[in-house]
Amino acid sequence: MKIYLVLEDGDIYEGAGYAGQASGQKNFPDKAGEVVFNTTHSGYEEIATDPSYLNQIIVMTAPMQGNYGSDLADWESSKIWINGFVCLQMQSSKRNSSWANLLVKNNVPILTEIDTRKLTMKLRNQGTPWGALVSAENSEAAFVKATKLISETKKIDSDWVWAASRKEIEHRKGQNSKGPKVAVLDFGCKENILRELSSRCSEIKIFPSRTHFDAIQSFNPDALMLTNGPGDPSAVEKAVETIQIFLGKIPIFGICMGHQVLGLALGAKTYKLKFGHRGANHPIKDLLLNKIYMSSQNHGYAVDEKTLPADVRVTHINLNDQTVAGFYSESKNCLGIQYHPESHPGPHDAVQLFDYFINVMNKKNQNGKINDQSINL
Repeated sequence: MKIYLVLEDGDIYEGAGYAGQASGQKNFPDKAGEVVFNTTHSGYEEIATDPSYLNQIIVMTAPMQGNYGSDLADWESSKIWINGFVCLQMQSSKRNSSWANLLVKNNVPILTEIDTRKLTMKLRNQGTPWGALVSAENSEAAFVKATKLISETKKIDSDWVWAASRKEIEHRKGQNSKGPKVAVLDFGCKENILRELSSRCSEIKIFPSRTHFDAIQSFNPDALMLTNGPGDPSAVEKAVETIQIFLGKIPIFGICMGHQVLGLALGAKTYKLKFGHRGANHPIKDLLLNKIYMSSQNHGYAVDEKTLPADVRVTHINLNDQTVAGFYSESKNCLGIQYHPESHPGPHDAVQLFDYFINVMNKKNQNGKINDQSINL
């Protein structure tokens, strides 16, 4: 038996499995998913535990993975979400094999010793396809096995956000007793978004993605956060109409999927990027904070600038491809950011956007105008 990555267009990559899932063993967990690449040089734990990677097989472009071990304190959720981990080399030694062992323990298939550069170039040139990691006796058998698995996996509910969202309301006390109360609509939230909010707020309440307006309003929030999450924003159920009721009433801050769904609530449209933005080295021009910096990104869709309403201006630009990386509406007091200001992994350059949300947007909502003397960014 051998280990293969099979793409839905028929391309096949043969590589090595990890010792715990070695070729010839019966326990290799065949899985299918959308095959995407990430250019981050570190942060494999944060990536694998980010709910935005639901139903995806992640290809890491940096050659060495697992080389600094594993620490549960670095996890961005309580579980691993990816459907496969592909890399050139995986740390496997007597000294440390903790990351690979965690993937095995969580039933995530591992493929190593393939030309990840060649695979990444294909994904860049042709777009991100579906694929499957399977064990088989030969490439022909692998193709048959993978084709069936991909077809079956694609039948899942298209609202991936609901699959990643918590299903019960969660309440957390914040660290700033004088800070605002913020409601969080969970689309597949990374833990560091909640940490950044908790450090600035008096309390936060986290709601499932399909929560009705009345349930959120009963918390009487000062502001609303829309989190990151997986999949196609147009497939997200209920959230758009909930957000539309809040527009113009309280400040709204959307991150990644939250940014895209906020765009839909404003009347804009979204579209799928050819191969997405996934990495920790994406340059951003920020017209709100008036600076240029690197950002952490993980998304496959973008907001169409041409469809944004007149009272919404583009405030952030991805300098790699000029796509919309953020927008702001003065009249509706809402901000959408198409990357991760909370980082993890990646640079912390954009963390000030949380201060903008709390200190500028929230104060504007309370006072009707911004008092520049009271803003500390």
